[in-house]
Amino acid sequence: MTTPNSEFLKTMSERGFIHQASDLEGLDKLARDGRIVAYVGYDCTAPSLHIGHLLSIMMLHWLQQTGGGKPIALMGGGTTRVGDPSGKDETRVLRSVEEIDANKDALKGVFAKFLKFGDQASDALMVDNAEWLAPLNYIEFLRDVGRHFSVNRMLTMDSAKLRLEREQELSFIEFNYMLLQAYDFVELNRRYGCNLQMGGSDQWGNIVTGIDLGRRMGAKDQLYALTCPLLTTASGAKMGKTAAGAVWLNEAQLSAYDYWQFWRNTEDADVARFLRLFTFLPLEEIARLEKLSGSEINDAKKVLATEATALLHGREKAEAAAETARKTFEQGALASDLPTVEIPRAELDAGIGILAAFVKAGLVASNSEARRQIQGGGLKVNDEAVTSDKASLAAPNVVAGVIKLSLGKKKHVLLKPV
Repeated sequence: MTTPNSEFLKTMSERGFIHQASDLEGLDKLARDGRIVAYVGYDCTAPSLHIGHLLSIMMLHWLQQTGGGKPIALMGGGTTRVGDPSGKDETRVLRSVEEIDANKDALKGVFAKFLKFGDQASDALMVDNAEWLAPLNYIEFLRDVGRHFSVNRMLTMDSAKLRLEREQELSFIEFNYMLLQAYDFVELNRRYGCNLQMGGSDQWGNIVTGIDLGRRMGAKDQLYALTCPLLTTASGAKMGKTAAGAVWLNEAQLSAYDYWQFWRNTEDADVARFLRLFTFLPLEEIARLEKLSGSEINDAKKVLATEATALLHGREKAEAAAETARKTFEQGALASDLPTVEIPRAELDAGIGILAAFVKAGLVASNSEARRQIQGGGLKVNDEAVTSDKASLAAPNVVAGVIKLSLGKKKHVLLKPV
C-alpha cells in the first residue's frame, strides 16, 4: 500500500508510528469506516508508566481522534502476576496481588489525559485482564488454549530465544506469558469485538501469536497487528533513560519541571521526529520548526518540551516549567519552583557529606557517580563548583531557606531543611 486512504493510518504513517503491520490494506479499510477496535496492554509493574509507554498511548489517541475506531487500554492485573520476558535478560520480580492492584490504580490517571472515556461508540474503554485470567481453570486452559501452541515455535520467539542463546534462565511461568497475551486478544475480541492489537516492535511475536490463536479458536473477526518502533535517540541511546533512571509519567515519580527538562535536552537530530510523535502540533508547524538551525534549534526544543509537558501535566505547569528554566538559565535566578527535596534540619546541622547530598537529591545515582562528576567539574552548590568529594553541607550553606544543588548547567534541585 502506498498512501493510506484512512485518516488514522495516514496520521500513523506521516508521524512515524508504523514499524510493522499484518495487513495494512485491510486495516485501512476498517479505519476508513471507523470500525477498528484496538487495544494496547500495560502491565502494572510500577506505580507509574514511563515514557517508553507513551508511544502506544499516542497511537490509541490518534485512533480515536481521527475517527478510526475505538481504543481499549488493557490493564494487566492478570499478566503482571506472571511477568513479560520480552526484552528482559533476567526473570522479573513477582509482585503481590496487593502491590499489583495499587500500581494499577496509580496508572489509570495518565490515560484520561490522552483518551476520551464514556459510553459513546468511539469512547475509550479501560478493562483489566484479571477479569478473565484470574478465574481460569488450569486444566481447562491447557485443553482449550494450550493445545494450539507449539513449543517448537514458542522457542523461536525472541522473548525465549534470546534468553536461551545467552544461557540465561527462563522460568516456566514466564514461558506461559505469550499464551496469556494471546488469549487476551481472543477474549477481547469475544467481549468487545476487538480486532487490532498495537504495541512496541518487541511485542510483534506475541501479537501475531494472538492472531493465530484467534483463528484457531474461531474468532468472529479477522485480527490485525500494528507495532510502533522502539525508539532510540540519534546517538543510539535507548530513549527514556537518564542518569537518574526512567522518565516517569506520573508527577509523584517525576516533577513536571524535570519532565520538561527531559524534552528540552533532546538531541538536535531528534527534535523534529519527537515533535511528530509526542505532540499534537500540526505537521505544517513541525515542518517550520524543522527548518530551524544553529542556535535557533533551541527554540524548537523549548516548543517540544512545553507541548509534550502540556499534554501530560497541563498547559499551566508546562509554561511554569518553561519560565522556571528561563529564570534559572537565562537570568541565573534561584527559581522557587525548582524541584525541592526536604532534609531533616538536624541532619544538616550535623553536616551531610557532599556525595550523600547529591544522591539524596536524585541528581546522581551513587557516590561513585558523584565523585566522577566532581572530577569533571559537573557538581555545584549554590552555583559554586564542588572541588572535593570530602566536602560536606551544613547550616551556613542555606541561602533563602534552601541549598541549590546543580548537575551541569541544566539540572537543579533545592535542598530544603525542615
